[in-house]
Amino acid sequence: MGSGIRTTKLNIGGMTCANCQHKIERRLRGAGGVKQAAVNYRTGTAEVTYDAGVISLKAIVALIEKLDYRVLTENERQKSQIRRVTGTLVIIVSLYVLLQQFGILNLLVPSRLSDSSMGYGMMFVIGLITSLHCIAMCGGINLSQSIPRGGVPAEKTNRIAPFVPTLLYNLGRVISYTIIGFILGFVGLLAGGGSEVGLPALLQGILKLLAGIIMVVMGINMLGLFPGLRALNFRMPKRLTRAVDAETAGSKGPLFVGLLNGLMPCGPLQSMQIVALASGSPLAGALALFLFSLGTTPLMLGLGSLVSALGTRFTRTVMSVGAVLVVVLGLAMLSQGGSLSGLLPPDRLLPIVLALCAVGVVSSLPFRKPSHKIISTVAACCVAGLVLVSWNQITASRGAETDPSAHNNIQIVDGRQTISSTLASGRYPDITVQAGTPVTWTIDAPKGSINGCNNKMIIREYGIEHSFKTGENVIEFTPEKAKTVQYSCWMGMIRGNIIVTETEAS
Repeated sequence: MGSGIRTTKLNIGGMTCANCQHKIERRLRGAGGVKQAAVNYRTGTAEVTYDAGVISLKAIVALIEKLDYRVLTENERQKSQIRRVTGTLVIIVSLYVLLQQFGILNLLVPSRLSDSSMGYGMMFVIGLITSLHCIAMCGGINLSQSIPRGGVPAEKTNRIAPFVPTLLYNLGRVISYTIIGFILGFVGLLAGGGSEVGLPALLQGILKLLAGIIMVVMGINMLGLFPGLRALNFRMPKRLTRAVDAETAGSKGPLFVGLLNGLMPCGPLQSMQIVALASGSPLAGALALFLFSLGTTPLMLGLGSLVSALGTRFTRTVMSVGAVLVVVLGLAMLSQGGSLSGLLPPDRLLPIVLALCAVGVVSSLPFRKPSHKIISTVAACCVAGLVLVSWNQITASRGAETDPSAHNNIQIVDGRQTISSTLASGRYPDITVQAGTPVTWTIDAPKGSINGCNNKMIIREYGIEHSFKTGENVIEFTPEKAKTVQYSCWMGMIRGNIIVTETEAS
């Protein structure tokens, strides 16, 4: 073994968050002969200064790989990166398309199960019944808080450590629901009870958009696909993270995420909020949502605990599978948020995702010079932008031909267009109307067709929020110009189209 102080830069694969950086730094700095070690999570590298007479480079590499990370040559890193990026993006896009095409999330939407006269025991039972819907709506957030991220490993003397994140997340949910129940019960006390409750659709949409963005960024960073995106990683300050890592397996971040979970729009939760509001008592409202949240906890806690337990032995596999699901469910949440807010039409999301994937693949290609990578990435962004603009123009011009079955027999009665449709439990009808003429739209809702998701329809373009009742429902509006107007349920999960055409000649 040669002697002397040397400095080397290593490419490290498998880092998924800032905790990985601190974990490797602690191990290297504690090794004899290592003078200095600086690990950079964003670039995926480690710069190590060591005494070659005390410790060899091979031994340093072995220390890192014992922590379940990989030390790669530059050529290996580039080849591995392009394969991982391409393959993972294909899987993510395919799963998202399947999720949307078959309405998998919609299948788990329960019917409206609650009313203001039910007992407290039934509220707990409803929580148990609707917990499948909780997995569909919030499972990605739950996974993102439970998946191991390379932090401090669970010691034999502290076997509960891997389960702390999921425990904190679900504790936050219970606290959040209970506080909301207390507030709604107090509002009901002041107002003498109520029948409608919920955040404005625009605010719900913005919350879902933000949650979707955070989930997608978090999942991509956990997969380590685009090092440049790590600058957007949501984490605590470095000094605080190191202090927390030194004492515990995770931060209190999952608790705060759970506290925010109470603001997410959810059919069963809205039903229970109505119960809390109608109770007219802060204590009764708090107890109602407390018992409901306890009912939803076993399945949510079981999912998080299973992921945490498996993670102690199969950390990398669990993290990869879970991170992909986090990204897919994040995209689904973006789609729902776009529908509710009107800021991102759902039919534009998939082309945007495909364009970003293409840019990402180009940015991952091995270039000899950094300037070539920058130029190629910028060029790919420009091409993607042009393709998206062209796509929008094509879809706009062909809007009236989106669904031939949607061309209704429009009848003009007393200067109004009259249209009839039937409500289905998992979809909204597409209709075609003419611009410039008032519309009277009658929707028949058969018994059993209304559930916790489709019970409220939002047509943001015309300022309409309609709550369905069994039987005939009449909606009136006046389309001003030819276009395709998208509308959705109040959760953004079920969508339909109003295709407005030019007025036909008499």
